[in-house]
Amino acid sequence: MNTDVHTTEAPVPIKRIAAIDLGTNSFHAIIADLYSDGSFRSVDDLKEMVQLAKGGLGKRLAEPAFKRGMKALKNIKVLCDSYNVEEILAYATSAIREAENGGEFIQRSIDELDIKINAIPGYVEAELIGYAVQHGIKLDRDPVLMVDIGGGSVEFILGNATEFYTTLSRKIGVSRMTDIYKPSDPITTADILELENHYEKQTESIREAIKEHPTDVIIGSSGTMQNIATMIAARKGLPIDVTLNELEYSAEDFFEFYADFIKLDRAKRRKVKGLDLKRLDFINTGVVLVKFLLKKFDIQKVKISTQALREGIIIRYLRKDMIGIPWKGDLADPRRRSVFELLRKCNWHQQHSTHVANMSLQLFDVLQDELSLTDNDRELLEYASYMHDIGYHISHSAHHKHALYIIRNAELKGFKEDEIEIMANVARYHRRSTPKKRHLEYWKLKASTRKRIKKLSGILRVADGLDRSHYQNVQNLVIENRADEIEFRIWVKSDPQLEIWGATRKANLLREVTGKKIKITVEEINPVR
Repeated sequence: MNTDVHTTEAPVPIKRIAAIDLGTNSFHAIIADLYSDGSFRSVDDLKEMVQLAKGGLGKRLAEPAFKRGMKALKNIKVLCDSYNVEEILAYATSAIREAENGGEFIQRSIDELDIKINAIPGYVEAELIGYAVQHGIKLDRDPVLMVDIGGGSVEFILGNATEFYTTLSRKIGVSRMTDIYKPSDPITTADILELENHYEKQTESIREAIKEHPTDVIIGSSGTMQNIATMIAARKGLPIDVTLNELEYSAEDFFEFYADFIKLDRAKRRKVKGLDLKRLDFINTGVVLVKFLLKKFDIQKVKISTQALREGIIIRYLRKDMIGIPWKGDLADPRRRSVFELLRKCNWHQQHSTHVANMSLQLFDVLQDELSLTDNDRELLEYASYMHDIGYHISHSAHHKHALYIIRNAELKGFKEDEIEIMANVARYHRRSTPKKRHLEYWKLKASTRKRIKKLSGILRVADGLDRSHYQNVQNLVIENRADEIEFRIWVKSDPQLEIWGATRKANLLREVTGKKIKITVEEINPVR
């Protein structure tokens, strides 16, 4: 694991913008601060359901839909003004782009709200969604099929962490399909077959692309994919309190859900835990599409991206119109990048935290096999070590608890929910008490997750104690792991009593998870002159 640290100074906010996705079913805005290092931070967001497709797509926007759209845009403008947004980037997708009076809607937006709307073609929409997924999901060189199911269209992006092989948009969105095929309630076998025949024709070019770049993974973004994932999570008891990003389910999980859900009529669908009731009438065409894609392309796994067109708009703006994006090397990884963005914004104690991280990883490597820890645990320990003191950004008092809150709510990208919980709780338990029965949030976690937290916290606590002065007094460290004892042999540059005291008083959890005594031996003092 690379432990290089990349920057020391906190980036400077240089501009506040809003990105608005004017979709078929909803208008969704995000307000973000742009930073001098090419990163951005979400400040607020607003989602307004508009259902522009009522009355049909490719026709005139019906008067009620037109009014709902303008009202939603006015609400978004009020929010933007309250945050002193400097520039609004508004992108319209298929409903406005195809409507006979879409130009009138765009002109009204300019005249009444001073918002200029860009009606983008489908292939641009696909590209922007691809940018967002690359930015927010941990990908590698293996191809994945990114799928964004909207109301009017569905975007398909076949690519990996660095490139796109294919970007396509097809007019098979859930509102459009519901309006055209008008499936029965509950949906019938004949309805499903009719939909699948249409999907077959529309996805032929995607099948050809997958032949050239095989994959068995779908990354799903936007409302329909997220809502299906939420229902599956509720069904399986998967936690999504912190984030839906990186939630993963198997094709088998989906097929089990599908077998039960597809039989339900409207009244019974209302009772399904996790279903957004605003999607009650058009969710079925999306569920059928997902089933078709999993079967058609032999997909084994689905992951969820909470980033979509809005974030893609911001990334494209940074890339083409602003300062460029210096996301190279390690920082091309969304996990590492988002951790370091958070560290810089919290004015982290870089020298101390880096020193503690290095000692933590050294101790981890000694104990990894004995404690049955994985390379993933090593990565999470590294990040938790870097972040363990970011609570100072709020206050010195209870900074370990503030660190827990910040990490859980920072919207770190590329991590699954349990990974965020592990990092947050390892940081929380780096000082003061170890997990107690009264710590309700900790006990809500799975037993296996709590066990990992205790092991990693035990390591971090001792490493942090060995830099109790925050002056990197321990210059060299050798760890001897014996049958009944772990000895820390240290070389220091000044009196070591503070470090010995710090590590000894915080060694209780390491003693508990290893069943061994902890010994600290000073080998040499080399005073700095």
